[in-house]
Amino acid sequence: MKGGGSSYALPAKRRWRRAIGVLLLVLLSMLLPLAFLLGLHNGFLSAGISFDQQSSIFDVLPGVDESDATSTRKEWENDNSERVQYIIQKMGTDNSKDPLTNFGNETENKIVDVVPEEISHQTPGSHAPPDLPKPKTIPAEDNASGDQLDITTETATNAVEESEDSCELKYGSYCIWRREHREEMKDTMVKKLKDLLFVARAYYPSVAKLPGQDNLSHELKQNIQEFEHIFSEAITDADLPNQIEHKVQKMEDAIAKAKAVVADCNNVDKKLQQLVDLTEDEARFHMKQSAYLYQIGVQTMPKSFHCLFMRLTVEYFQSTNDIELPLDEKFMNPSLQHYVLFSKNVLAASVVINSTVMHAKESGNQVFHIFTDRQNYFAMKFWFYQANYQEAAVEVLNIEEIELPDKATLQLYLPEEYRVSVHGLNNSRPTQIKTEYISVFSHSHYFLPDIFHYLKKIVVLDDDVVVQQDLSALWSLDMEGKVNGAVQRCSLRLGQLRRYMGEKYFDEKSCLWMSGLNVIDLVRWREQDITGTYNNLMREPLSANVSSETLPLRSSYLSFQNQLYPLDDKWALSGLGHDYGVNAESVENAAVLHYNGNMKPWLDLGIPSYRSYWKMYLDSENQFLSQCNVNS
Repeated sequence: MKGGGSSYALPAKRRWRRAIGVLLLVLLSMLLPLAFLLGLHNGFLSAGISFDQQSSIFDVLPGVDESDATSTRKEWENDNSERVQYIIQKMGTDNSKDPLTNFGNETENKIVDVVPEEISHQTPGSHAPPDLPKPKTIPAEDNASGDQLDITTETATNAVEESEDSCELKYGSYCIWRREHREEMKDTMVKKLKDLLFVARAYYPSVAKLPGQDNLSHELKQNIQEFEHIFSEAITDADLPNQIEHKVQKMEDAIAKAKAVVADCNNVDKKLQQLVDLTEDEARFHMKQSAYLYQIGVQTMPKSFHCLFMRLTVEYFQSTNDIELPLDEKFMNPSLQHYVLFSKNVLAASVVINSTVMHAKESGNQVFHIFTDRQNYFAMKFWFYQANYQEAAVEVLNIEEIELPDKATLQLYLPEEYRVSVHGLNNSRPTQIKTEYISVFSHSHYFLPDIFHYLKKIVVLDDDVVVQQDLSALWSLDMEGKVNGAVQRCSLRLGQLRRYMGEKYFDEKSCLWMSGLNVIDLVRWREQDITGTYNNLMREPLSANVSSETLPLRSSYLSFQNQLYPLDDKWALSGLGHDYGVNAESVENAAVLHYNGNMKPWLDLGIPSYRSYWKMYLDSENQFLSQCNVNS
């Protein structure tokens, strides 16, 4: 019987435990949304944002001493800073001794800043901005134009004031996008009512204590109650009652009377200071939130592109045709025009090839070599297998499967892109900011002479360009013994980056060159051992105040020192990925359009007036594009 009794008691206990477990899960499911509503999730946000809106909570809690609130707030901020730094360290890049070992493991192009030190106003212990590591500030260098420069990461620190002048330095191209898409403030009357209510509440306690002011105290109290009743039923201007202007006038009159009689303003000052703090915290919160969402928007693959990638990959493996055809003899013919690009974006690569072929006088002479990674190889392979580019030949290569003598396994690195913000100083005050994006070769580019050992000349294109004219003239170009033919940006000089060039000698007056459109003499490259020079520069120890993120910038410019042939500006026009003010006539006449910057033409955040030049080379009748709503 004892055994029988115990056998029946055990399931009952299990049922009670399960019931308690279910109740706990229900309780947690109710508390979790509440925690998000209260903003408690800001403390463990994985992206590294520290929302300063909570810093004013201690100022408005009743019964909390001001000194205790200050110390509690500092403890909370320090704890949050340590937690953010821990997350950043866990998500940061690997700082190995050999920079060539793990360099460029990030899937997105790194973007750094060249900004004046006087503008950044960075302070020790300041929080890092959304989703990027805390920047290192480096003393700036003078130059002939009076500009000063230094390099930081994509955004500055929280110490920078939220103003139009400093916004672009702190949040990059987000501020350019925000200015172009600024909306008029809505529900202005509701916001005005809230301000009046807060001011009335600030004055009421002081007025209520004054002798002989019972009528004014009653008037303030009545107006406060009326406003509170309004906000219980209205949250937008459309919800407000018809005679709201009359109520506003009554409240303003009561506040004016209170201002005239109140003698002790300490309490009022504290309350109004709280209003200022709350407003600044709210503005800072929304700025950070918007900048963070913008970064997600420019760095995330659109849903339609993900759909296209998946469909093409599935079709590759389901296809009954022999997609892996033998190599076309064109691929190794040095007498043809060979174009090379690195890409993980099938549509971007397709637009580059389609626009180049459509403007070619003889497409039969064109050969395209696309380097991608293992993940995107099958989608790329199937797309270019079923697509038609007139008589041009297209080869898709998985760079991770390429084997070179005495070389480690290759990985795909896209061109490195840097944001450069420059302005002069007038009486130690900043003048108008000038922002540009420059892109240089990645680590993968320096294997091209070994991969194409049978070729003498190639043209390297980035996957964010559109070709508008025939490029055949580049193949008859006399580069005067130089290795790299590129368009230069003479608004920036190499001397402005002298602190990041190390101890090597270089011409400080040299203009900065860009990737996007580059004519490469592979014979001269091998003779000058550009790859060996680049590898040596990448392994050189950096100064303590120089970030490793600047290595590709430094190594690329020094590797091609005295080996650059400047192309005419008409060959390529850059800035279409960040500059809303590019001249329309220049866009029409340029041979190549370069969408350097964050606002790529395939993103919804792309600049609308320039996106049409890119979208016209998409096949609107392609079934895969239609099924994935790419053209919508």
